[in-house]
Formats: sequence, structure tokens, C-alpha cells
Amino acid sequence: MARYRHIDMSPRLLPVDLQAQLVPGSFAHALHHLVDQLDLSAFDAHYRNDQNGAPAHAPTMLLKAVLLAYSQGMVSSRSIERACRDNVLFIALTGDAKPHFTTIADFVSRSRDAIASVFSQVLTLLDGEGLIGREMFAIDGVKLPSNASKHRSGTRAEFLAQAQKMERAAATMLERHQANDAGTAEDVLDAKAAARIDRLTSDAIKIRQWLAEHPDDRPGSRGKIRKSNRTDNESAKLATDKGVIQGYCAVAVVDDKHQVIVEASAHGTGAEQELLLPVLDACAAQRTATTLITADAGYHSEANLAGLAERQINALIADNAMRRRDERFVEQDKHLAKPDPLHDKSRKKAKSRLFGSADFIIAPDQSHAVCPAGKHLYRNGKDCTIGGYAAIKFRASEAACKDCPLRPKCLRKPQTTRSRQVAVLTRKVEPTHSQRMRERIDSERGREQYGRRFAIVEPVFGNVRANKRLDRFTLRSQPKVDGQWKLFALVHNIEKWANYRKVA
Repeated sequence: MARYRHIDMSPRLLPVDLQAQLVPGSFAHALHHLVDQLDLSAFDAHYRNDQNGAPAHAPTMLLKAVLLAYSQGMVSSRSIERACRDNVLFIALTGDAKPHFTTIADFVSRSRDAIASVFSQVLTLLDGEGLIGREMFAIDGVKLPSNASKHRSGTRAEFLAQAQKMERAAATMLERHQANDAGTAEDVLDAKAAARIDRLTSDAIKIRQWLAEHPDDRPGSRGKIRKSNRTDNESAKLATDKGVIQGYCAVAVVDDKHQVIVEASAHGTGAEQELLLPVLDACAAQRTATTLITADAGYHSEANLAGLAERQINALIADNAMRRRDERFVEQDKHLAKPDPLHDKSRKKAKSRLFGSADFIIAPDQSHAVCPAGKHLYRNGKDCTIGGYAAIKFRASEAACKDCPLRPKCLRKPQTTRSRQVAVLTRKVEPTHSQRMRERIDSERGREQYGRRFAIVEPVFGNVRANKRLDRFTLRSQPKVDGQWKLFALVHNIEKWANYRKVA
């Protein structure tokens, strides 16, 4: 029988050239050479060991290790520590430094401003390579969970009610046990009940302490209250297609030429309308006067469009009814649910024509209108606008319409509608910013431009979420989460730089 040499998969000592492990054309090779070109002096502010203390791990090494780990879907500082100890590629990139996981975690959590400086420098480098076109910027966001529980969210009033309920429950349990043991020499609580009472009392004390440290509710949009969170008060409850999560909305502004992220920030709010103008102000240095900004309906509001007009920013912001107005999507509903194959295929009867506004007689003083049945409809509201025209609304009383023989010709749903109302257009009014945006985005040129948005920004989130496996933020507080999101954006941009140089 043939004999072969044993293959040892865990040799202890190997002569390895660390530099040779960084293969040209790989992400690790590009990361190594790019980071060495950057000014990382912003990280120095954290250290106070100029004269005393042990030498610290170099920020260059830590940044390389974190970015390489994020590019491979490793987010945990403990997993990064293991990779720096066991993975040859990490050993080569870090020079076999073996940083402790607490050092890595501290580096990521405290370096938001320094990371922002690195992000800006990488953008400058990419711009010098010609990777940023500035013809169109596409804005979008993704909602991700954070290191906080949504069950610890609520208003101050809700938290106070929780504390009072816990205190009442603890007092009730204690009184019940004291009553049961009244005949004995001393009150005796079983261990389980005592632990329960202690836990309720302790939780109530923690809630009241939190309330004392946070005397005000978080302000929300339009004067509403935004729910606080006792674990991470800068995160927010966010509604997603998979339910409600406690987390942050990570926003990215993506250039159309090579899908470079020119601005990345994380926000503790689910209202994307609040984020449009701050995000655009943050990337003002990257925009030009002709840069077209595109965003979906989540960022649409009259106030935002007015802000864009005031800043003279060229933008296409969709509204909720954009697809319903687009004839290309007229039949989209038929794909959502297939009809019953046994349904009635006979031709439907044509709907009878209902009375329109032309069938109503308006009084000269516009105080009332007269319907075809001779009943009066009276003014209802004022300053109405319909389709860009000022309008006057009239409404009949329920008594006038209740037994009217013309109800089937006047009301679409005569069985349920109580009375008829009608609007009469009087004059064309100055179009709002929303109306101007609708006209522009519904034009042939507007549809062509906006149609490019999806292919610009969505692949970026696909790369970060699927390829880099970012499914949640591991940190707490907005500055730390914002820094972590910028690190993932850095990984994406460095990949673009590496791929571009590989092709060139």
C-alpha cells in the first residue's frame, strides 16, 4: 500500500514573509497602501503618553485591522482580536501586533471625529483619481437595529407608570406574605418571593433614577414627543417591513459615476423627512451648482422642497403618488395578486354618469349652491386648493339627501354616503413647491433622470448589508454608531478605489 507524508494543518513555526501575504490587486493590499498615505494625527488627541506611560498601538495598525475585518463581515472586537492572532492576512497587515479586544473596541467607539477626517481624506484621494463625477447624487437610508432593546422605550409618563406599577406589585407581595405569616414569631419570605420583590424594587429604583437624570422627553417632529430609550436614549423606534426595531437610520449619499459614498451618517430618527436638508448641508463641499440630487418619497415634504429652493439645489424628490401617475405602472396591481381563475369574466356594466359640478347652480354671492333636486348645499370650509386651482366647497345637509330620489345619480355609494358635497374651481393659484416638483418629475426628462437613482444607491446597501453582513450596529449612542457606519462606508469606498486601480 502506498505511503504518503503526513499533512500538518497546524504547524507551530513557519518562516513567513508577511509583506508577501498582501497580494497586489486584493483589498488588503489596497487598504495597506492607502492608509499609509493618510494623515492620522486626529487619533493622537486620545493619547497622553508623550512623556509617561507605555507605547500605544499605532492607529494605522488598528484602522487597517478594523477595516479589513469589516470587509469580511467581522464586527465583534473579540472576533477581530482572534483574527489578528490566528489569521495570516491579519497578522501581515498588523505586523503581528495582537491588539486586545478592549483596545479595538475602544478605538472604534471613541474615534468618530477622527474617522470622519479619514473619510474626508479618502474622498479627496478618490476625487483625484477621477472616481467622483458629481453629476448626480442619490440619497437613501437603511434602518438597522442597535445595541438596545425596544422594550425599554417609552415616554417619561410611561416610565413613571411602570415604576409605580412595580412598586405596588412589590408592596402587595410583601403585605400578602406578612399576612400569611402573622401567626408566627417572625415574618418569613421564601427565597423565590424575596428575589422577586428585590428585583421589582431594584428595577423601580433604576427607572426613577433614569427619570431624574433625564428631566425632559425627546422632542419629535411637528411638536410631538419622541419615545426615549433607557438603554440608548439617542436611538429610536423605527418601523420597517419586518416590524418595529430599536435602532438608527443609516443614510448614504452616493455619486452616480462609480457609486462612491460621498456622505454617510447615522441618525436616531425614523422620519427621513428630517434628514434631507442636514445631510445635504453635510455634503455641500462635494456638490456643485449643477449636481442633481435624487431621493425617494420618504424625503418629500413641502418644507424640504422649500429648503431646496432656498439653497438653490437642483433636486428630484419623488412623492407618494408618483407611480400612480406614471402610465408605465398602470397595471402593476395585477401582479400583486392573481385573480381567481373561476371569477366572472363577463363584461362589466358601464357605470352610470353621476352629477358633476356643472349640474349645480351657484348663487351669485357664492353663499350656497342648488342641486338638480332643488335642495340647497351650503359653504363648507374656505381657502381650498384642488389641482392648482382655488375652489369653493359646498355640502348638503343629511336631511336634504336622506330621502332624495336622485341619490343613485348623485352619490357613488348611496347606501353609505350621508350627503353630497361638491367643489367649484374659481381661479388658478400659484403652484406650490410640491406641484412644481410633480410637474418636473412627471416629465420625460425627469422620469429618465429619476429612473437612474435606484441603480446608483441600492447596490451600495446591497454590498454593505449582504456582502459585508452588516445587520445591526453593535454600539450605543449616536456618535459611536455614526463612526461605525462611516467605517463601513470607508470599506465600500476603498473597494471602489482598489477595483478602479486594478482595471486601470
